[in-house]
Amino acid sequence: MAKANLIYRGPHDRHPRTVSDKPVAAALLPGTFVTESATNLAQAVAFGPMVRLLAHRDFYAPAGSWFNGSDPLKTAYAANETAVAYVLEPTQQYQAAVAAGNYTFGQPLTIGAAGRLTAAAAGNVVVAYAAAAANGAAAGDLLDIEIANFHTMA
Repeated sequence: MAKANLIYRGPHDRHPRTVSDKPVAAALLPGTFVTESATNLAQAVAFGPMVRLLAHRDFYAPAGSWFNGSDPLKTAYAANETAVAYVLEPTQQYQAAVAAGNYTFGQPLTIGAAGRLTAAAAGNVVVAYAAAAANGAAAGDLLDIEIANFHTMA
């Protein structure tokens, strides 16, 4: 499982594009997928248009906070709070929340319940690939991923 204290992992030769002027429709954790509408960011439960990934709230976190209960990766945005979300591009690397299960390096992933990634099956849109293996991941655990050039799993 990923251990770093950031959602965005790279590449670091350019800045990722973000959406930072819309509130979340409910209390949501960083690392979960959302869909952007004209007015807010709502929890995604499947792949759809304008899919984004919620960023961590480093601007709220004191130095060293990832070692205690105020970890910015574990602090949810409150309903109606303005959030920061990443605009996804193929080959960018992130940490993202996954559904409970086992994941292998390179495994195709799709968006499932609670905005978490899950193993892609035939007919699902592949959003990302696992960039690390994880055995016994709990629901909501963060996993290193690489964004795919979205396609339907055969």
